[in-house]
Amino acid sequence: QDQLTESGGGLVLPGGSLRLSCTYSEPLNNIHSMTWYRQAPGKQREEVATMITAGTTDVPPRIDYAAFVKTRFAIYKEDAKNTMYLQMGTLLPEDTAVYLCHLRTTWGESYWGRGTQVTVSS
Repeated sequence: QDQLTESGGGLVLPGGSLRLSCTYSEPLNNIHSMTWYRQAPGKQREEVATMITAGTTDVPPRIDYAAFVKTRFAIYKEDAKNTMYLQMGTLLPEDTAVYLCHLRTTWGESYWGRGTQVTVSS
């Protein structure tokens, strides 16, 4: 059974929006951080957005974005659904990539999803 399952990718016009989902099975108090990465053909995998929960829901998570995201993307989660999201807006052709979900536990174990393809093209 996969620890992480992504969905929500697809083909979108430049300037459009998509919401990616990552469903996880790890209990919240075991999660140190969750991250969206992306990898375009011929390029290295790069970090898009990170949410650091550090195994607690008592305080808001720390969130970091890559510089190229600026204000276009937002990472958030719904605890009741065990799902993390990446809301993407004002998409550009250079955002085309496979988007992958990553989870790190509080003891350092690392899990990857299989990825979901996002294609921005007219």
